[in-house]
Amino acid sequence: MGICSWLVFGLICGLVARALLPGNQSMGLIKTSLLGVGGSFVGGWLGALIMGRNPTLLHPSGFIGSVLGAIVLLALGHWFFGRGS
Repeated sequence: MGICSWLVFGLICGLVARALLPGNQSMGLIKTSLLGVGGSFVGGWLGALIMGRNPTLLHPSGFIGSVLGAIVLLALGHWFFGRGS
């Protein structure tokens, strides 16, 4: 998967995570993309490794894990940096 594909996938995961997590998240598209890419690494890779699948291939469970990872990163960001950041 190329870098552009990772960024688009990260943007989609970040947007879904922001939509699912209640509250106001004041961040632009770049931060949302980075959130989704980070969530992909956290959730997607861990989920694929736990399930024994190839972490570089796309699976529906990888998308779900990526969104859950992005939600965790978003919640941790609010917890560490407060709502004003």
